[in-house]
Amino acid sequence: MATPANAGPPYFTDDPEPTDLHHCEIYAFAAGTKTDGSFDGATGLDLNYGPLPDVQLTATLPLDFSRDGSTHIGAGDVEIGVKYRFFQREDAGVSFAVFPRVFVPTAGRRFGSGKAGLLLPLWAQKGSGPWSVFGGGGYTINPGAGNRDFWQGGVAVTRTMTKRLSLGAEIFHQGPDADDARSYTALNFGGIYKLGGPFSILVSAGPGVAHARDGGKYNVYTALALNF
Repeated sequence: MATPANAGPPYFTDDPEPTDLHHCEIYAFAAGTKTDGSFDGATGLDLNYGPLPDVQLTATLPLDFSRDGSTHIGAGDVEIGVKYRFFQREDAGVSFAVFPRVFVPTAGRRFGSGKAGLLLPLWAQKGSGPWSVFGGGGYTINPGAGNRDFWQGGVAVTRTMTKRLSLGAEIFHQGPDADDARSYTALNFGGIYKLGGPFSILVSAGPGVAHARDGGKYNVYTALALNF
C-alpha cells in the first residue's frame, strides 16, 4: 500500500480513497468466517489500478473454500468494480466516492447462485492528523433461488501509529441475504504494517456481536500487499 494509513482492506468497511494515478495495488489475501459447524472463506487476488485521477479499477479473483466435516474448494464469483471519488476537500480532510461492483457468476453451485449480483455503495471519509474515520454502505442486488437483496454498512476508525504502522477498529452490519438468514453485526480490529519497499502486511479479526451463531462467531483476514 502507498502508506499504512490507507484503508479498505483489511476492513469490511471501505473508504473513498482510490488507487494512486497510474499505480497498481495487488493483495494476495485469505479470509474466513467461523459459524457453528463450518468455516467458510476465500483466498485469491484483489487487483486495483488507477487509470485516471480519482478513478480506481478493481478485479477480485477468489478461490472459495468451506470446511464442514469435509473440505470443499472451488472457484468463486469474480468481482469487477469502479471506484470514483467525486468530492474531495483536502484542507478539511473530507472525501466521498461511489464504488459499484458486479459479481460475475463464475462460481460453481456450491459457492454461487449462478446469477450476476450488484453492490451499489457510497463511502465517505474524514481525516484529522493521524486519525481517520471512514464508512458508509449500500444496497446489494442478490438474485438466485432463496436469496434476498440486502443493505450493508459500517464505520471504521484508524490511527497512524508510526511511519510503518496503523491500527484500527470497525463495526459492520449486513442485512439478511437469504430467506432463512438473519442480519449480522461484526466488530473487527486490524492493522497495516509497511514491511519496506512496496510490500505491506494487513491483518484483521473480530467477533460477531449480533446473531453470531448464524452470521459468524468470528472473522479473520490477512493479506500481503504490493504497491507499485
